[in-house]
Amino acid sequence: MGKKDASATKLPVDQYRKQIGKQDYKKTKTALKATRLKAEAKKNSSGFRDAFLVIAAILLFVLCVYAFFYLNLSTEINLDVDVD
Repeated sequence: MGKKDASATKLPVDQYRKQIGKQDYKKTKTALKATRLKAEAKKNSSGFRDAFLVIAAILLFVLCVYAFFYLNLSTEINLDVDVD
C-alpha cells in the first residue's frame, strides 16, 4: 500500500471535522463572536445556578426531615383516656 493509497482513505471523523470547519468559515466574524460570547456567558453563569441548586436541595432535605418529625410527634395517641 503506497502513500497515495493511505492518504486517500480518510476516517469518517476526519471528514466530519473538515465539513464542520468549512461551515464555520462561511459564518461572518460577528456571528462567530456572538456565539463565542454566548458560550462564555453560559459557562460563567452555570456556577451560580449550580450553587443555587445545591442550596435548594439542602433546604428540601431539611424540610423533609422537619416534616417527618413534626408529623410523628404531633399525632401521639393518648392512652390514659378510657373509652366507654
